[in-house]
Amino acid sequence: MQVSVESSAGLERVIRVEVPAEKIEQEVESRLKKVAKDAKIKGFRPGKAPAKIVRQQYGSEIRQDVLQEVLQSSYNDALSQEKLVPAGQPRIHTESSADGQALVYKATFEVYPEVSLQGLDKLKLEKSVVDVAESDIKDMMDNLRKQRASWIDVDRASADGDQVSVDFEGTLNGEVFEGGSGEDMPVVLGSGQMLEDFEKNLFGLKTGDTKEFDVNFPADYPAEELASQKAVFKVTAKKVEEQQLAEINEEFIKGFGIESGTEEDLRKDIVSNMERESIAKSKDLMKGHLLEQIHDANKIDVPSVMIDQEITSMQKDAMQRAKITDENDAPPRDSFAEMAERRVRLSLLMTEVISTEQVQLDEARVQEKVDELCKPYPNADEMRNLYLQNEQLLSQIKNTVIEEQLIDLLISKAKLTEKKVSFMELMES
Repeated sequence: MQVSVESSAGLERVIRVEVPAEKIEQEVESRLKKVAKDAKIKGFRPGKAPAKIVRQQYGSEIRQDVLQEVLQSSYNDALSQEKLVPAGQPRIHTESSADGQALVYKATFEVYPEVSLQGLDKLKLEKSVVDVAESDIKDMMDNLRKQRASWIDVDRASADGDQVSVDFEGTLNGEVFEGGSGEDMPVVLGSGQMLEDFEKNLFGLKTGDTKEFDVNFPADYPAEELASQKAVFKVTAKKVEEQQLAEINEEFIKGFGIESGTEEDLRKDIVSNMERESIAKSKDLMKGHLLEQIHDANKIDVPSVMIDQEITSMQKDAMQRAKITDENDAPPRDSFAEMAERRVRLSLLMTEVISTEQVQLDEARVQEKVDELCKPYPNADEMRNLYLQNEQLLSQIKNTVIEEQLIDLLISKAKLTEKKVSFMELMES
């Protein structure tokens, strides 16, 4: 077998492979003899048909099978000989494969880039440190009270934070459009749940008031027939309600899993959760800054085949989130290209860090992660066995753990400075 690397541009490689005709013919003859022993051909007893007849009957099919298998095996041998590792499937162009001729073909493919990591000794990070303040606790208590809040009717004009229930009808060029009407629809003023032009016109309404106004739909509105259009809406306020926060009492506190029902224990639980959230958020921010620094310091080439695969994956994820089933309505592939290239580059760089730093999966952390995921379930032991016995689920957990180990390692290598921030400042960063 003759192999030559004919050309290369960037990560693309083209190898030319020539397999001698003798090897092909020998394998074809060998298989024809095996088939002839049991061949059932009309007019001949099984296994008694002349070789010429057997070849006429089975020769073409056998030859195609042999060519396919020899091509695959010779391709693998050629890669090994030339020490090439493809990043995806090759494009095969056959130059010769006729009877009595050598099998000659070209295989075009991309290889993984050679990575020489830069910048690991220059990583700089800022660690956000939070001291949970009394104001943070009060804000969180108010959020919990809002979760259990009730709405009470008021006899006044609606204001920010009120809930206004309306009947409405929208027309476009004098015609009611699909989805443009409804009854008893609640709108919390200031929540941004409706278009700005619609919501701002609900301020100052009292129960029973009727109002007519224009609404300008933005150019990027999901319903294309309404994008950039001006509609006329007529609304009637059915009722105006203000929010009444829940009272902090034993029943309220127990509703959040605090068995003692005391405000002191609720406060302790809030502080504990906020401290845990702040640590996780701070680490997440440091992870983002780490990856950004490593990405910017290592502008390696990325195989286009891997970018295409990542774009496909991102596009499918976007379709699932948007509940899109028709591929004709899928978001354009170009919109994912930049992020896909970044993801692939970071994946290649992180793989190289794992190899260079010899990061080994911590099985104990895998077990801890499984326990952590299963703890909230009432049948935690059953869930734990499910995770441990499902290779796909377990593989996902292992990938998460090895990533956490990698980030911990990189943080330990970075020059770290601390910055005190408020809880809300950190959460909103």
